[in-house]
Amino acid sequence: MTSIPVLLIPGLNCTARLWAGQVGDLGAGRAVMVVDHAGAETIAAIAAAILAEAPPRFALAGLSMGGYVAMEILRVAPERVARLCLVDTQARADTPEAAEVRRQLIEITERGGFAKIAALQYPRLVAPSRADDADLQRVVRAMADATGADAFVRQQKAILTRIDSRPSLGAIRCPTTVVVGADDQLTPPDMAAEMAGLVPGARLVEIPGAGHLSPIEAPEAVSAALWDWLRD
Repeated sequence: MTSIPVLLIPGLNCTARLWAGQVGDLGAGRAVMVVDHAGAETIAAIAAAILAEAPPRFALAGLSMGGYVAMEILRVAPERVARLCLVDTQARADTPEAAEVRRQLIEITERGGFAKIAALQYPRLVAPSRADDADLQRVVRAMADATGADAFVRQQKAILTRIDSRPSLGAIRCPTTVVVGADDQLTPPDMAAEMAGLVPGARLVEIPGAGHLSPIEAPEAVSAALWDWLRD
């Protein structure tokens, strides 16, 4: 599988910077591309746009919102996905409480408060041990600034309308790995274990000391997990 192209989908309010370590580590001998996920207001439309630009067959990894898009791609074009990696994500739709938080964040943004969003979200995006990591906080803020208010609202609207993917996971036939930060507060290890249990033959990898943004919190460990995923 050394030559299979790899597509990486970032999470909400994240950019290609999220996957910078993995692009560098995996890019020898294969094409590794971070795709755009900020141009549409539904998960289905984002998936369609990615498929329109993607190679005929590829390995696919997505974090959080990127995982929601990856699962949609598997539903509509399973023959094009050679391997799947779901990173710090979940298969469930939003609870009413989570949906209300998203609507509040949209309202804050539309009232001109987008600059506050990264600081509001940061403590839950990373492991508690990284809560005071100023360098990591700067990276998260820079990704939010690069995403911008309009794209953030589109992304939140897309996430709000996503479906429960659990019923379709049993149909996945490609080699699948589920990766989760051991200290992920948003999509914790029990959600990762649920997904891994529903995908036939899936492998579960827990990253010690990492939260929801494991690719930038523990880049070497996540890269190692992706290397194993591509070699399996």
